[in-house]
Amino acid sequence: MSPETGLAYETSLAEGERPGSARRARSPATRLPRLDKNTGPAGVHGVSMSISRLHFLAVPGLSLLATAIALADGTAPAGNHVIVTATRVPTPIDEVLAPVIVIDRAAIERSVAGDATDLLRFHAGLDLGRNGGPGQTTAVFIRGAESNHTLVLVDGVRINPGTIGLAALQNLSPALIERIEIVKGPRSALYGSDAIGGVINVITRRGARDGWAAEVGYGDYDTRQASLNGGVVSDRFEFDLGVAWLDSAGFPTRTTDDTDRGYENLSANAQLRADLGRAEVALRHWRAEGTSEYSDFFLTPVDQDFETSTSALNVAWPVGEAARAQVTTTRLEDRIQQNQSPDYLRTERNSVDAQVDWQASPLHELSFGALFARERASSESYGDRMRAETDSVNLFVQDRIQTGAHRALLALGYADHETAGDAVTWNLEYGYVLRGDTLLYGLSGAGFRAPDATDRYGFGGNPSLDPEQSRNIEVGVRHRIDPRHSVSLAAFRNDIDDLIEFVTLSYDPFAGENRNVDEARIEGIEAAYEFADGPWQARLEAIHQDPRNRTTGTQLMRRARDSVTASVQRTIGPVALGLDVLAAGERKDFGFPSPVTLDSYVLANLTASWQVTRSLALLGRIENLFDEQYELADTFNTPDRGVYVSVRYAPGRSAGVAVAAHHPRQEQTWATD
Repeated sequence: MSPETGLAYETSLAEGERPGSARRARSPATRLPRLDKNTGPAGVHGVSMSISRLHFLAVPGLSLLATAIALADGTAPAGNHVIVTATRVPTPIDEVLAPVIVIDRAAIERSVAGDATDLLRFHAGLDLGRNGGPGQTTAVFIRGAESNHTLVLVDGVRINPGTIGLAALQNLSPALIERIEIVKGPRSALYGSDAIGGVINVITRRGARDGWAAEVGYGDYDTRQASLNGGVVSDRFEFDLGVAWLDSAGFPTRTTDDTDRGYENLSANAQLRADLGRAEVALRHWRAEGTSEYSDFFLTPVDQDFETSTSALNVAWPVGEAARAQVTTTRLEDRIQQNQSPDYLRTERNSVDAQVDWQASPLHELSFGALFARERASSESYGDRMRAETDSVNLFVQDRIQTGAHRALLALGYADHETAGDAVTWNLEYGYVLRGDTLLYGLSGAGFRAPDATDRYGFGGNPSLDPEQSRNIEVGVRHRIDPRHSVSLAAFRNDIDDLIEFVTLSYDPFAGENRNVDEARIEGIEAAYEFADGPWQARLEAIHQDPRNRTTGTQLMRRARDSVTASVQRTIGPVALGLDVLAAGERKDFGFPSPVTLDSYVLANLTASWQVTRSLALLGRIENLFDEQYELADTFNTPDRGVYVSVRYAPGRSAGVAVAAHHPRQEQTWATD
């Protein structure tokens, strides 16, 4: 179990693991909405009302794709908690120095969540900004960094589009997710552009593991959902298939509106793996499509169709006795079509990714990688068209060292971006184990974000923009008091230079240009406590941070300075009960004509499940238990108290899978082999 979060990923077939190991299973808007990088659709006919950044569609760059998809499969030792995102190599979580959150399948099932963002909010250091109800644009801020500083992957494939750069996490169905790995802090050395605040990697579900499972549900706002997962598996072959559907009448997106705005999403994922002897082949595809309704600044009902899909083909093979090579080709297609006008957004990205993992000695595990990516981004808004094609190349080398009580990681990355130029990034990590139950660690890293196509050619476009740069430092301690109790404490600072902001050039707030003008510093302290004893599971997290624009001296928008989260689960025979609570402090937000303050709030969700028979389970969630009135974005509604129930039928699954909040905690130490 992660000493950082208490959320364990227990598996017998860990995603990305391969057989054999030299050390502990480690192996070699009436228009399309204009979006502020922190806000989402808002403003007059979709024009964002953020005076600090009024551009058509903000966010990420073009660059590099992760390779979690590229990691070949194998069999892991039972009870070994393995993650892939932090190092691009399957690694036991107790050997990862970077702060990591893992949300496993058991926690996903317990939550009865409507979308992936519902799974993130009850973790300190993850702030959400959301423009209304189901399917509305949602921004995620990791430890106070900008929302476009979060790299989002699906099975290792980058889904941040080159137009709206904000990855559409709200369109990811929990029914198709095996687990979510969140790494806090810069990872640009391994993943290239965008990974300044952190990385969110969504790993899709493999239904063949547990047999076929079906679920149907209903809830407030006339919300209906259904899903089906399954597959077939043999010694050398595996096929997985999942389909999920959600339809909701929703509620008014704006506080000054009374028109319900609905959402529909049909998603599917398919995976094919084959062991060909010397080589292993994996083919994956994920797709989400549907319609999202919202209201523009004049409260006119509008809607847009969306389509997002990822595809990846990976081939992996051993090189000698101590190395493994793999090549992955990927493709992203992201499209939004506004239905009341000709406006559209399109991103197509193709990449080729090669990686070699080499156990150079018992002490050193080296990884080398190279990635070429080509992105085509285009859009139309108010008759203005934008089209850009961008190439990028990323190289990296990583050395992971473990000897006695010492842990270390050094990663160097070089990016050659067609428009942003060159960038050198790095991660340096060191940890020391005291008596096997205390880990002291220090981390430092540098990241960058290349200007995206909209930054350069969209509203306020400026082709001469420099990339945003970051430098991060963190020190912390993780201590296991005994097999039931553990605590962690971390202090961090992230300096970000050359922030890209919209600068007005005249009295007209809608006339201006994107420029590198701002510097930001985010400082904070994060603490966590975990308890696990038989049927009881508990987690408490808190963060105090100061996300501040150093140029203006103002607090960065939509990020609370203080937040506390708590989670308690109790299993009583076939019944499991859970309570999740979030207390978030005041936040600043973009208002018109001046910034506003959003009130603090307390949000609580109550969950319950009953394993009626070995195959049949009933699940339910009361969302916003105390009917709290709050805003995640100025003038945008949030859901009132609501009830959601579902029935799951899973023949062939082990009894209790649908009920468990988490797998029982296993006593672990930080090994000093």
